[in-house]
Amino acid sequence: MRFLLTGGAGYIGSHTCVSLLNAGHDIVVIDNLSNSSPVAIERVEEITGKKIAFYVGDCCDEDFLNEVLDNEQVDAAVHFAGLKAVGESVSIPLRYYKNNIDSTIALCNALAAHNVKRIVFSSSATVYGNSEIVPMREDLPLGVCTNPYGWTKWMNEQILRDLHVSDPEWSVVLLRYFNPVGAHESGKIGEDPSGIPNNLMPFICQTAAGIRKELSIFGNDYDTPDGTCVRDYIHVMDLADGHLKALEYATVHQGVETFNLGTGEGYSVYQMVAAFERANHLTLPHRDAPRRPGDIAQSYADPAKANRILGWKATHTLDDMCRDAWNWQSHNPTGYPKEDA
Repeated sequence: MRFLLTGGAGYIGSHTCVSLLNAGHDIVVIDNLSNSSPVAIERVEEITGKKIAFYVGDCCDEDFLNEVLDNEQVDAAVHFAGLKAVGESVSIPLRYYKNNIDSTIALCNALAAHNVKRIVFSSSATVYGNSEIVPMREDLPLGVCTNPYGWTKWMNEQILRDLHVSDPEWSVVLLRYFNPVGAHESGKIGEDPSGIPNNLMPFICQTAAGIRKELSIFGNDYDTPDGTCVRDYIHVMDLADGHLKALEYATVHQGVETFNLGTGEGYSVYQMVAAFERANHLTLPHRDAPRRPGDIAQSYADPAKANRILGWKATHTLDDMCRDAWNWQSHNPTGYPKEDA
């Protein structure tokens, strides 16, 4: 089959490209390169030995999307494109609401105009807010997000549910990610955050590479076993395979289904540091620092539904995540080559 990936040059998108191509599917990628690199697409082609139809443009531009779909016949879409920094969303909320919601509406309009009514949406565990119930299940109450980024994911989920109500031919799969880490085992593609990273693993890798003097651990007084925040870390290739399963499901089922993509295990910041040191035979300089506003004590998934319905389960270990993350960082200490380099 042939699938459209918006934001396909990004971290999760590029790894999903590999999974889909290796499974024998064809893909079309759209990306505005605001937080990604065309080199990622080139390297996906190196890894898979397959060419990708790649368009540079903005997913908020419905005319552009229609032009792409006029040229490229697809069976379904995966919508990754969107702004994704939690802290930044608090500082510039209007930009987040406009970009993340407008792009979804424009994409759905363009898909419908071309009679493509199957979509997998890149959602997030942030829709659960500061839930006191863990592990988090898909049927937990929503509408308690703690930042604009999370609200845009929640709103987009509702938009897609309402779309299906208005037209039952739509097949919608909502994937709620937990904490993607790691990289493709080749070390050719990986996470390349622009500016200050938003997540723990890039901070760890940059510290190991000497880019940062030390790792700051924000908060050691949470109500967790060792006082540091607990999260569900999932290898990005397991996450990519989850998208493959979701697309296969969307092409044979109608309706709206929501799935958590996580391992079901929570690891603390201290545990992640120790695992990285163990897997890579390194010592990380680190220090305790005050809590960051908005961080919650613990968040991890109940992934049973994805296992039961999609036949998907995370298979990579914590050591795999740490080893592959460092393999990428050590071979690409400053990320993908920059155009002006």
